[in-house]
Amino acid sequence: MSRIPNCPSCNSEYSYEDRGLFVCPECAHEWTKELQEGSQNIIKDSNGNILAEGDSVIVIKDLKVKGSSSSVKKGTKVKNIRLIHNPSDGHDIDCKIDGFGAMKLKSEFVKKA
Repeated sequence: MSRIPNCPSCNSEYSYEDRGLFVCPECAHEWTKELQEGSQNIIKDSNGNILAEGDSVIVIKDLKVKGSSSSVKKGTKVKNIRLIHNPSDGHDIDCKIDGFGAMKLKSEFVKKA
């Protein structure tokens, strides 16, 4: 018998399998076996949408830029992102922003466009 994993959202041990999906009865989160096996490679935006290479995202809050007096403004659209899996500093998006150049962002401060 295979062990059913804890919920990736709330870490509940009461999750169960239902027609190919794992379901958490405590927070109602559902996920597939493929997402469970590759969960370290999934990067999600602030709304929980899965991001992919080449996506466009929108910055959801003003972000100060280290070494600069200006900041990236809320609503700035960033095109053609690259994902960094297993980042050492928490910045998991690599991109170019007009007026700033190459930059790294945290996925918690963007939403999928």
